[in-house]
Amino acid sequence: MFTASLGVFLFGLLAAIAGGAVGAAIGGNYAFVLTGFAVIASWGIFAATGNTFGLDYLAFGPFMGPHIAFAGGVAAAIYARYRGYFEDGKDVNSPLAGLGKPDIVYVGSLFGIFGYLCQIGVSHIPWFGTHTDSVALSVLLSGLLARVVFGGLPGKGLMRGSLHNAEAFHPDATTFPQKIKPGPNGRWLEWQEKPSQLLTIGSLFGILAGGASLFLAGNVGAYLTERGFANTLAAANANSFTFGISAIVILFLITNRNMPVQHHVTNIAGLAAIQFFPILMGKTFSTYTWTATSTWDSHTWLMAFLALIIAAVFGVFTALLGEFCARLWYDRGTSHIDPPAASIWLGNTVVVSLAMLFS
Repeated sequence: MFTASLGVFLFGLLAAIAGGAVGAAIGGNYAFVLTGFAVIASWGIFAATGNTFGLDYLAFGPFMGPHIAFAGGVAAAIYARYRGYFEDGKDVNSPLAGLGKPDIVYVGSLFGIFGYLCQIGVSHIPWFGTHTDSVALSVLLSGLLARVVFGGLPGKGLMRGSLHNAEAFHPDATTFPQKIKPGPNGRWLEWQEKPSQLLTIGSLFGILAGGASLFLAGNVGAYLTERGFANTLAAANANSFTFGISAIVILFLITNRNMPVQHHVTNIAGLAAIQFFPILMGKTFSTYTWTATSTWDSHTWLMAFLALIIAAVFGVFTALLGEFCARLWYDRGTSHIDPPAASIWLGNTVVVSLAMLFS
């Protein structure tokens, strides 16, 4: 969208400066919650009109795109720690405008610019750009950059941050998995780190997302097809709906409730259901014709059932991947490197690539 002309590119760039600043001012997680609300509102616009501008600009663009607003808040938090304004560089809940330091907000703007340019760059990489989630990858790269630049000892120099913080590894561990195991030196979500917990959250939230995505792809897709839009348009965006709901759930996490963090699960599980359902029906994503669920016969419903099983499998896969990324980068770190974003781009690439392989 933002590479169609120089004018629209500059428009998006200026908007991203503001988006990153807002993320820093209100706090990264509050910005991400607003992303969720923007997704739901944008889906209403899309379902009624077939226009994706809400998703492209409001939810996943300069207005509240996670790679801009959330990432700006993440970078601003570790910068505030580096400058001695703030103790916890991993705190992406606190609204940093309350510190009264404009330079913190400016750092959010700088990382808003980085996220904007990074997402455009990733999306234009041949093959890879269309076979991954460029927004999620940009969130990850932004978090890694912020850690490296500002994550060292406060005031002791830039570019000294560690991605793994090996000094906090379990001292008596002999294998790498044991060294990065959650414990007193750091953890992400204590109620969502054991295999049994991840299996439960991944599979059941995965099924939930898969079912919703199939219904949206079929019913909204059929409605928009009647109005002259591409039949696959709704399917191409279906997994973002439950992602938006999961993002709103973060609001309750901020209020100190032990809520499950599962937007990575619902995103990739929904995507898996959408990608593999046409294959189960003997077609490919591009050749399958989505129809309203009221017209589905018994065979179609059986294939939808199998698609939910696939969604559950990829939900578990993504949940496990998120916890691994937390142990790798987040748990012992000085800043927030987002485990869900790390698992979303990897999960997206795996799902889309496997769907191509089986098509």
